[in-house]
Amino acid sequence: MRQFSKPITLVLPIIAAFMLVMAHISHAQSWPEKTVKIINPYAPGGPSDNIVRMLAEGLSTELGQAFMVENRPGGGTVIGANAVAKSLPDGYTLLLATVAPLVVQSVINPALPYDAKRDFVMVAMFATVPNLISVHPSVGINNLAELIAFSKKYPGKLNYASAGNGTGPHLGGELFNSMTGGKLTHIPFAGAAPAVMAVLSGQVDVSFVNITPQIQHIKSGKLRPIAMGGAKRSMLFPDVPTVAESGLAGYLSESWNGLAAPQGTPKPVVDKLYKSVAKIMASAKAQDLLITLGAESTVMGPEEFTAYVRQDERQLTPIIKSLNLSNF
Repeated sequence: MRQFSKPITLVLPIIAAFMLVMAHISHAQSWPEKTVKIINPYAPGGPSDNIVRMLAEGLSTELGQAFMVENRPGGGTVIGANAVAKSLPDGYTLLLATVAPLVVQSVINPALPYDAKRDFVMVAMFATVPNLISVHPSVGINNLAELIAFSKKYPGKLNYASAGNGTGPHLGGELFNSMTGGKLTHIPFAGAAPAVMAVLSGQVDVSFVNITPQIQHIKSGKLRPIAMGGAKRSMLFPDVPTVAESGLAGYLSESWNGLAAPQGTPKPVVDKLYKSVAKIMASAKAQDLLITLGAESTVMGPEEFTAYVRQDERQLTPIIKSLNLSNF
């Protein structure tokens, strides 16, 4: 019997690995068997909340179990993200993933209770909302070239409104300053809506805010669109060029929305989720909602989404560090 001990010792790990793979496949085939929770680390309202709720409704229909969105704001998105990071990796707790919990907090928060790279697996990106640079008509700026020239000739004279310190629009404004060598002075507000109102009233000159709260004011002529921060032109305003098209190659400023899961979530579950997300975001219902919000269906699978987040991290980290931001 002793002569067979070595082969058996070698075979046992292979058998164990095979059984683990089969268990994951079996879990994916039966998943979901109960309610799936998507934790939104922001307060209710806003384009991201609207889109993820539509997605949850579609997933409920597609996969035959309830998908529930739970808003858990606080700590600059840390509370909600940490709850997901500490959850069981079984596919029943997901995170509405954005730049704040997965990039910004990793840079500004030395006491972050999770590791954004180690504790999450990217499941799927499903939408982007471009930030739109616009001005009050009285400013007299008509295009991006004029804005760049003015900001370089008169540094700090023009100010810009964002949705708050450390938000995507704020970083978009500072990326603009960094790439142009000009200077627009940042004025933070408690959300996108009050930022837009400040520009409408003439209190602030320029808006670096996502497109959604600006749509009606651009249509009415109360705001003048200068350039889209996203990767492509908006379907709502096809005549408005992107920042990159306007001469600032490599500039990208958009709010991205995806799903992330606790690290260790079985790959077959992740893949099943991604395929369902892709199907839902291609539906007429999803497209109609996105158009009203000025958002784009931007679907990426786990590997592509992970690469996108890492690229965002590489581009934004130096800017975030230069701002000396504390937790927001």
